[in-house]
Amino acid sequence: MTLDELRFDGEGLIPAVVQEADTGELLMVAWMDRAAVEKTLSSGVTHFWSRSRGKSWRKGETSGHVQHVQSVFADCDGDTLLVQVHQEGVACHTGQRTCFFTALKGSSVDPRPAPSGMLERLERTIEERKASRPAGSYVAGLLAAGEPEVCRKIGEEATEVITAALGGQGDRRVTEEVADLWFHTLVLLGARGIPLREVLKELARRHAGRPTPDR
Repeated sequence: MTLDELRFDGEGLIPAVVQEADTGELLMVAWMDRAAVEKTLSSGVTHFWSRSRGKSWRKGETSGHVQHVQSVFADCDGDTLLVQVHQEGVACHTGQRTCFFTALKGSSVDPRPAPSGMLERLERTIEERKASRPAGSYVAGLLAAGEPEVCRKIGEEATEVITAALGGQGDRRVTEEVADLWFHTLVLLGARGIPLREVLKELARRHAGRPTPDR
């Protein structure tokens, strides 16, 4: 679909749903006019139209929380955009990662947040502990001990996963041990400054290059 085929509303605007490309996490919804769409496509960072201020703006121009665009899709009617990005920092002006953090109350609604994006939240926590090194922090202490200690913990947790799986300890125990293994692996990535995104990209690359089982 071309830019000319998009269906802007009577005010010349189109809603844009912004999504974290790696995880599918919904970050925010904003409005774009034609110029904002063009700037987003040409610059590789998101631009929007502010209805309250009556002017265009670039995400992160004051906060530094830039959204690096991976892809832009139009829906089947051409009247809504899906913008997949790599978010620096947080998306919401409140300081929350996503604008969608307020649950509606109701008897059939589960107010607890979904676990999607948990790895990214852990990654951000590890980054914070690495920078601030607060007293009493397990992560800060592990990072201070150095990479050999982090790797020792990964080996220990991997062994516990195997022991739980082969020792008949049940699915719950295996789940707990895998969680420990993943957590300490994230600490290693954080210690080396390797974004989780790079691991996800490598998995995606392998998946794309591997034939499906029925071939």
